[in-house]
Amino acid sequence: MEPIATVFTILAVAVVAFITNRIPLGVIAIGVSLSLFLTGVLDLGSALAGFGDPTVLFIASLFVISEALQASGVIAWAGQQVIARAGTKRIPLVIVLCLLTALVTALISVNGSVAAFLPLIVVVAMRAGIAPSQMLLPLAFSAHAGSMLALTGTPVNILVSEAAAESGARPLGYFEFALVGLPLVTGAALIIVFLGPRLLPVRHAEAAPVDMQRLAELLRRDYDLSHSDISVTANRGVAEVVIPPRSPLIGMHVYPGMSTPSGDLVIIAARRGDERLTGRKTALRAGDVLLLDGSWDDLSRHTSDGREVLVVDRPDQLRRSVPLGLGAKRTLAVTAVMLVLLVTGVVPAAVAGLLAACSLILLRVLSPTQAYRAISWTTVVLVAGMIPLSTAFQSTGAAQLIADGLMSIVGGFGPTAALAALVLVTLVLGQLISNTATVLIMIPIAVALADGMHVSVLPFLMGLAVSGAAAFLTPVATPANLMVMEPGRYRFGDYTKFGLPFIALFFTVAVFWVPVIWPFHS
Repeated sequence: MEPIATVFTILAVAVVAFITNRIPLGVIAIGVSLSLFLTGVLDLGSALAGFGDPTVLFIASLFVISEALQASGVIAWAGQQVIARAGTKRIPLVIVLCLLTALVTALISVNGSVAAFLPLIVVVAMRAGIAPSQMLLPLAFSAHAGSMLALTGTPVNILVSEAAAESGARPLGYFEFALVGLPLVTGAALIIVFLGPRLLPVRHAEAAPVDMQRLAELLRRDYDLSHSDISVTANRGVAEVVIPPRSPLIGMHVYPGMSTPSGDLVIIAARRGDERLTGRKTALRAGDVLLLDGSWDDLSRHTSDGREVLVVDRPDQLRRSVPLGLGAKRTLAVTAVMLVLLVTGVVPAAVAGLLAACSLILLRVLSPTQAYRAISWTTVVLVAGMIPLSTAFQSTGAAQLIADGLMSIVGGFGPTAALAALVLVTLVLGQLISNTATVLIMIPIAVALADGMHVSVLPFLMGLAVSGAAAFLTPVATPANLMVMEPGRYRFGDYTKFGLPFIALFFTVAVFWVPVIWPFHS
C-alpha cells in the first residue's frame, strides 16, 4: 500500500475507534503511533516524537497548576466572587463565565484557561443547582471563540501570522484577530444562552467538589451547634467521622469538648443515629458519629488509615473548599509570573508551564504525589499519540494531494469559493486531529490557493485561523474538549449535537466576514 493510502487508512480506523468508544482513548492514540511505525510510514523516532513534544509537556504542567489553584482555595474564592456578582440564575452565570473564559484564553491559550476554570465551573454549577454538563462544554467552546481575540490565544494564530509574513504579506497585529474574535465570542454566547439548555445533556458529576460553606451549615443544623462552634479557616477545620466495627475506640468514654487521646483534635459533638450525645459522657459504639475539630494536617493524619475511624469527607478535599487557604498567595504569585511569561513570550509556553509546576512543588503548595495524580494521563497520552499523524500527513505528501484536489475543483469559481472549500476541509480535518496539526497541514494549501488565484493571502490565512479554532464536533479535536469530558460525563455524540451551531457560526465568519476585513484584492 502506498504511504498516502496508509495514512488515510490509519486515520479512518482511528476515527471509527473514537466514535464507537469501545477502546480506551489512550490505547487508540498509541495504536496510531505504532501503526505509523509498523507500516513504515515513519521511523521510530518520528512515530514516538509526540511523547516529547513541548505542547504535551505544557498540557501536563497546566493540570498541576490547576490542582494548585484548587488545593489552595483560589478556585473556591473565585467561585464565591462569581456567585456574589452574577447570582445563581443560569443566564447571568453563563454569560459572566463565558466572557471571563474568553478573555483569559486570549492571554494564556485555550488549554490553559480551560484547565484553570474547569474546577471553578464545577463549584459554581453545584452552588447554583445546575448540572455541570450544562456548563462545561460551554466553557471549552467559549475558550475556542476567545482564542481569536489576540495573537497569544492559540499557537494557530502565531503560525498563521508567521506564514503571512513569510508569504510576502505582513505579520498580523496582536489584537488584529479581535476583528473576527469579537463576533465569534458574541455569537458563541448567544448559542450557549439560547440553545444550550436544549442541546446539552443534564448529567450530574459523580464526584462533585464539596462546598464547605453549605457543609458547615448542614453540620450546625444536624448537631444543633452555633456559628462559633464550627471554625473553618486556612489552617483549621472540621471532620465528621464514623466509628467502624472492631475500632479500638469502641468503649472509650467521650463528651463534647474533650480532646482525643492524641491531644491533637477536639470532639465538638457526637451522634448515635438520630440522637445527639450532648452534655454527658458516653461509651462509644460502632456506628457512632463524631464531629472533630483541629488543624487540617492533624485531621488528615488521624483519619487516613481507616482503622480507628472512617471519615465521611476527607479533610484534604474539604480543605480546598476554604477560600484562599494555605498556599493561596504562593499559588497566585506563581500563576501571575507564568502568565507574564506566556504573554511576553520570553520563554516557550512549555518552559513557562514547567517552571510554574516545579515552583509550586518546591514552595510546598503541592507534594510530588499530588502533582502526579493531578495530571490527566489519558489526555496527555492521547495528544502525544496523535501528533505523529500530522507529521505523516506532511511527509507522505497527503497534504499536497489535498491542495492539488482543491485547486482542480474550485480554482475556476473565484476566491470566495476557494476560501469556502479551504475552510470546509479544515473544519472536517480539525475534528479528527489537533487544530495545530490541522493548520500546519493546511497553511501550504492556503498559500498555494492564494498564489494560484493571484489574490491576497491574508483572507485565506485568517479564514484558516478561524476554521482551525472551530474544533467542536469531537472530544479528540483539542485537549480542552477532552478535559471537560470526564467531569461533564459527556459522550462522543454530545459534542456533535452541541457543536453544529458553532460550526455554522465559524464557517459564516470565516467565509463571509473575513474577506470584508481583509479583502482579496487590496
